[in-house]
Amino acid sequence: MKKNLIFSALALIFLWLAWLIAHAAVRNDYILPSCWEALKECGRLLGEAAFWRAFFNTLLRTLWAFLFSLLLGAGLALVANLHGAVRAFFAPIISVLRTVPTMAIILMLLIWTNPRVAPVLVALFVLFPSFYAATLSALDEVRENYGDLARVFHVGVGRKIRRMYLPLAAPSVLRQAGSIFSMGLKITISGEVLSNTFRSIGGLMQEAKMFVEMPRLMALTLLSVFVGFALEGLGLLLYKLIVRWRA
Repeated sequence: MKKNLIFSALALIFLWLAWLIAHAAVRNDYILPSCWEALKECGRLLGEAAFWRAFFNTLLRTLWAFLFSLLLGAGLALVANLHGAVRAFFAPIISVLRTVPTMAIILMLLIWTNPRVAPVLVALFVLFPSFYAATLSALDEVRENYGDLARVFHVGVGRKIRRMYLPLAAPSVLRQAGSIFSMGLKITISGEVLSNTFRSIGGLMQEAKMFVEMPRLMALTLLSVFVGFALEGLGLLLYKLIVRWRA
């Protein structure tokens, strides 16, 4: 654990040094602002009510996409685990969703919907395959370990789902939930940038880009990265607490 923290700290120091070297080489704040200017702009943003309004709007969109993709992915994975025909039916669909360019989905959804809805649907399309694959893998592992035991004791389907599949597969899915949520935040912001969504992190990024406010754009990027790290850490902490509680 300590070794991992040391290497993580070294990676952050490496990125910081790379930024310093790149800024010294470019010497143009309109292309790459200094680390100090970006951090000062982060402080200014944290003091603006408009930023917090945009932040919570983006976080809410990410949360909706996360919850819908979790319910849809986990539910379909459970059915696919129980019925091989359903698994075979969804296999090519999941492959297509994984390979379709996110940019193409955003552009099509902008025609069919509006800038407030499009980022949510884009994140849903991206997160759904991740949840489906994670849940299906966890359920397959449970079935491989306890399937024979359930057949020997003639356990019904409903009881297997409630007492065996869901409780035993949940920790494995929860372990990946933080990283999936963080990815959802990134996808949602990307959708907001292309959609130019009003009162959102992506909208603020688009505005900063239009007015060539590079320190502000870099600050928004840094804050988004910090929030992503926090979400991953929160998911991992929640997973450890649940595993410890079960033990």
